[in-house]
Amino acid sequence: MIEGLRKPVGFHQKSKVVVIGSGNVGEAIAYTLMVRMQANDIVLIDVDQPKAGAAALDIAHGTGFFRQVWVRTGTYEECKDAQLIIITAGIGRKPGQTRLELGQVNVGIAKDIARNIMKYNDNPLILCVSNPADVITAAVLEETGLRRGQVIGSGTSLDSARFRYFISEALHVDVEDINAYVLGEHGDSQVPMWSSVSIAGIPLASYEEQMGIKLDKEEITRKTKYSGADIIKGKGATFYGVAMAVSNITERIMNDQQGIVPVAHLMGQQYGKWANVCFSMPCIIGSDGIEKTMNLPMSDEEREALDKSVEIIADMQKQLGIFKDLKNPLE
Repeated sequence: MIEGLRKPVGFHQKSKVVVIGSGNVGEAIAYTLMVRMQANDIVLIDVDQPKAGAAALDIAHGTGFFRQVWVRTGTYEECKDAQLIIITAGIGRKPGQTRLELGQVNVGIAKDIARNIMKYNDNPLILCVSNPADVITAAVLEETGLRRGQVIGSGTSLDSARFRYFISEALHVDVEDINAYVLGEHGDSQVPMWSSVSIAGIPLASYEEQMGIKLDKEEITRKTKYSGADIIKGKGATFYGVAMAVSNITERIMNDQQGIVPVAHLMGQQYGKWANVCFSMPCIIGSDGIEKTMNLPMSDEEREALDKSVEIIADMQKQLGIFKDLKNPLE
C-alpha cells in the first residue's frame, strides 16, 4: 500500500464501493464518488497496482478539503464486504476495430474479473461500465450466475443524460425539468423516446405549442448519438459524463432511493422476443439492485426501432457465445 492511504482517524466503515479498473473512466468514477460523498471507503483495483495506488493517493489528497473518506487501492479480497462493485476494466475501441472485435477482448476480461469477484463474494451487486456495455453485462451475469437484478449495466443512462442536455439547451430550460429517455443499445442503434419527452410534466408537443417553437428533433437525435464520438475524436476518451451517470446509479443503490434510471439488464420471460437480451429500459433501482423494469409508452415507430436495436444486441450476444445454451428465459 502506498504511504498516505492509511485509514483516517475516527473512521468507521459504513459504506464501501470497489472500482475495478483505474484507467480514465475508473479514476473519474472514484473521484466523483468521493466528491459526492457516496461511500466512505472507495477501493481501486487494477492489474497495474502502482497506477491504481497513485490514482487512489491523488484522489485521497482531495479529501482533506471537506471530508475524511478512505480512498485506497486493494486486491479482489476487498470485494467480500462491498455494497457495490463497479467494473470499468477493458481496452478502448481502436481505429478500424469493430464492436464485435472489441467485445471479444473485453468479454474475456470481464469474465475473468467476474470469476475473481465470486471467489470472495457469492452475492455481490455489480455495475458494468466497460464497453460494449450491453454484452459485457450479459457476460458477467452468465459467468456469475446471479439473479438478473444484481448485474446492472450503465447502459443508456449517459445517452439519456446527453439527450436531456441537448433538449434543455435548445429550449433554454433547466435540464432538471426535462424528462426524457434513450433506450435500447448503448451504441449506434440507441432509440430516443421522443413521444414521452416532457418539460416539468408538460408533454413536449404541448410545450412547443404554448411557446410557439419547434425543436429540430433530427439534430438533437444526431448530437445525442454522436457526441461521444466527437469527444473521443477531440480528447481521446470520454470519462466525466459516464462518471456522473455511474454516480447517479450508485446513489440510488447506496441510499436505497428506489429511483428510476435507464440501465442495461437481461430481460425476463415476460418480454417475449426481447427475453434473454441485455439492453436498457427504465428500472426502479434500490439497495438490492434492479427492483422492477418499467414499460415506457412508445409510438409504433419507436417500438420498431427498439426491436431492431434489440436484434443487433442479440446477434452480438450470439456471436460472442453469451447464453448460447440457455433454453428458457431467466426469471
